[in-house]
Amino acid sequence: MEHFNNQACLERVYAHSLHVLSKESIPVLPEFSTIKESRSCLLQQLPKHGIGIEKSTNHLLQDIAPALNGSSLSPNYYGFVVGGITPAARLAECVVSLYDQNPLVHLPDQTVASNVEDKALRLLTDLLRFDQSAWSGIFSTGATASNILGLACGREYIINERIKSRAGEDSHASVGSLGLFQACRIGGVEEIYIYTTMAHSSLYKASSILGLGRSCIQNIGTSENDITIDMQKLEEHLEAGHQNSVSIIAISCGEVNTGMFATHSHRELQELRSLCDKYGAWLHVDGAFGLFARILEGSPGFEKIASGAEGMELADSIAGDGHKLLNVPYDCGFFFCRNPSISQQVFQNPNAAYLDTKNAATDRIQSPLNIGIENSRRFRGLPVYTSLVAYGRQGYRDMLRRQIHFARAVAAYIFDHDAFELLPQEVFSHRDKINQDIFIIVLFKAKDQALNDNLVDKFNGSSKMYVSGTKWLDTPASRIAVANWQVDPDRDLAVVRKVFEHILSDWFQEK
Repeated sequence: MEHFNNQACLERVYAHSLHVLSKESIPVLPEFSTIKESRSCLLQQLPKHGIGIEKSTNHLLQDIAPALNGSSLSPNYYGFVVGGITPAARLAECVVSLYDQNPLVHLPDQTVASNVEDKALRLLTDLLRFDQSAWSGIFSTGATASNILGLACGREYIINERIKSRAGEDSHASVGSLGLFQACRIGGVEEIYIYTTMAHSSLYKASSILGLGRSCIQNIGTSENDITIDMQKLEEHLEAGHQNSVSIIAISCGEVNTGMFATHSHRELQELRSLCDKYGAWLHVDGAFGLFARILEGSPGFEKIASGAEGMELADSIAGDGHKLLNVPYDCGFFFCRNPSISQQVFQNPNAAYLDTKNAATDRIQSPLNIGIENSRRFRGLPVYTSLVAYGRQGYRDMLRRQIHFARAVAAYIFDHDAFELLPQEVFSHRDKINQDIFIIVLFKAKDQALNDNLVDKFNGSSKMYVSGTKWLDTPASRIAVANWQVDPDRDLAVVRKVFEHILSDWFQEK
């Protein structure tokens, strides 16, 4: 391995980074010709002796970097609920690569890495107004992995409780020790259900991975396209299957197409908690981005949004994303659980004495590798810790307010426009609903069907802004998701309006 040119190459990458970050505007997408050329430059076979670090640096900066999109760098990238990277988090990310720690093996006499992650999780619970002492937590790759963690803990709990009801409270039989089939047989469990409303696709993926099956997910909304939980329908399902089935209730705290919430008050969460306690169900929250509405408590003008995240402290487990509204680098999710012993039953590393590094007399940190999926991973908690310390509660609250103000300004522009329609129609039948119900997502379509069929491509072809394509009531729709810390409502609204008008102008010329 060569070391001579290492510093010079690092300086080149550093200079390139500063150049990119100093640009006033960054295209949201590279030109397709640039992507095509970059693909053609990728090596097809492994070189026998390698090309060396200097040529590899040239390849990285000249062939690959120009073909990467600006999803995190541009404030006008509105696809997939992608956040940016705060300056503080970016600095920490450099330190992460430099020191290359594995925080999942707790080594209190050798590194502070796991202590930092523990504090980062505690600061995050503070930001989200949860009691630190009531929750254990771990960082994950994202809300998808966190949903797997939540459903795995829920599966463990509901089946184990059914076993205890038949074999006695002293029974140590569990899914983690016996496996799903054997545990279900002992517990007399014939069916497992996940009750939710307008579930994110990751919930279906998680249920498939865990052997529950995608078909176990049941809609309990007041209608097929309504995210609001029908409490009466839910209790009827729980009561009907009480003898031979067990259940997980998953709250959609921020639906991916509309940004709307399944619950709207602390009272509703209390009712869900009571139903779970009565029927032995597990209460999980899928709060990838909606959970951050909790930091708006007491903020005038955001009462309706804040109410959508009220009472989440009554849940058993919570999944969230860091690389969305927390604005830390990919990949970063988080998972909170009110019952750490359940997490250990599922994820512990048995018969691995070399991993037992905690000094029980002096150290209270829970070993991360025994409450999560991985035994090793990158130090993803450091950017979270650094960003939270740098900006604090008020910094993140101001950031979210700007994002919502901008989303509402875009929604108002669309509502007033003759050529476009704000969705869902039944929610936004009156303009004043915009400043109550719009969170960070704006769903819309063109009234002209032919234009609507090509609308997403026209937005993204502009290279000025990026939107996601989706469907609403089986009709193509466009979705603007505002999540970047760099949002400036006045500046960015001018960009959006210009792109809208340019699309219409070109469309009328084509017709």
